Amino acid sequence: MLSNEVKQKLITIVTEKNFDDSKIERLVYSYDATPNFQSMPNAVISPRNTEDVSEILKICNQYEVPIVPRGSGTNLCAGTCPTEGGIVLLFKHMNKILEIDEENLTITVQPGVITLDMIHAIEEKGLFYPPDPSSMKISTIGGNINENSGGLRGLKYGVTRDYVIGLEAVLPNGDIIRTGGKLAKDVAGYDLTRLFVGSEGTLGVITEATLKLIPMPETRKTMLALYQDLSAAARSVSKIIANKIIPTTLEFLDQATLKVVEDYAQIGLPTDVQAVLLIEQDGPPEVVERDIQKIAEVCKLENAVSIQIAATEEEAMALRTARRAALSAVARLAPTTILEDATVPRSEIANMVKAINEITEKYQLTICTFGHAGDGNLHPTCATDARNHEEMERVEKAFAEIFEKAIELGGTITGEHGVGAMKAPYLEWKLKKEGIAAMLGIKHAFDPNNIMNPGKVFAKDSKKRVVITR
Repeated sequence: MLSNEVKQKLITIVTEKNFDDSKIERLVYSYDATPNFQSMPNAVISPRNTEDVSEILKICNQYEVPIVPRGSGTNLCAGTCPTEGGIVLLFKHMNKILEIDEENLTITVQPGVITLDMIHAIEEKGLFYPPDPSSMKISTIGGNINENSGGLRGLKYGVTRDYVIGLEAVLPNGDIIRTGGKLAKDVAGYDLTRLFVGSEGTLGVITEATLKLIPMPETRKTMLALYQDLSAAARSVSKIIANKIIPTTLEFLDQATLKVVEDYAQIGLPTDVQAVLLIEQDGPPEVVERDIQKIAEVCKLENAVSIQIAATEEEAMALRTARRAALSAVARLAPTTILEDATVPRSEIANMVKAINEITEKYQLTICTFGHAGDGNLHPTCATDARNHEEMERVEKAFAEIFEKAIELGGTITGEHGVGAMKAPYLEWKLKKEGIAAMLGIKHAFDPNNIMNPGKVFAKDSKKRVVITR
């Protein structure tokens, strides 16, 4: 519980209507989209501006009250679950687009802006912001930056960090800093902008972001390549890149995913094949046409049984929407859905898919595999029931083996979902003790009292996933 002294000081800053410690409100913000993680905060606070955030952090730092910055709660690694209580910081008042600068090709926004709302505003100007996480209809830019979110277009255009060029952030002691700016070049000191992107709210609170924009591509085409052999589909991914073609989107869906997505979306997806690749290219019309034809040739050489090119933008949109709906579709199968995030070099996609299937069979689980195959980022997704403790133990062992295999193949335990609390026990597998120690040194320099999203990234138990409930 917060002391009455701390409570009154916080209310003085944000007013009573922006401070809530009722049981109902605390319960609402006790979890995010990650299954089996829930913990009650002591209060929920909605700052109105950067100065409010600064004053809140000064008080929390003085009294060592944990702070958890939160967007829309779409986090999939328990990164916004208040596992050690404290204050959940909401940005419903800090949700404005401050400027679209067409001369410098930038947009400046507050952290509470919904990603898709921002994208629509940008596209009205004929400009393009490529990062497109599947949660973009409800996720916020602040959340995207904290997690370094990816998306379907990551292969060609990169991820969130590649478009964040300037930040305003509040440090745990209340200091307000600005990093970067509307610059094509800037090597003045350490790259603090990059340090904050993907830091999962463990170093400070982002209160404003300047993002790079690019011109809207002239045209695009979308195709499906169908396979009866999973390995052939995976090999096609590597072969397309090896032929010096970088598609905008290169997505993989196995048969289990196809069946649940088609049942959910009803758009005529093939369900009698073992896998499909959803491929899209954009750019000048002549380049798009040339690349799509080359990609089709590669897929045929790798034994694709059919190549289907979307005839209209409506068809293409339906395919993209169906892919984005994969998690929602799988979630209909069982009470608990665990969406994971293992990434390997593109050349190892076939081996990783094979390993996931073998592990699924070994532990007798229902796992649908889909993901951004073009950048090696697969999402094995398990439909299970948290109430079945014996099955959950098998799920736990299966994902541990999947992470282990990803690292063995030169990959990592997460490509875009973050570490949070869910994957913290596995981080040492990837970074080793020395890497963890280096990160802890940075964390301590910024946040010596460990108030910023404590209990995340750095595991207390390096052998098993920690599920915390209060």
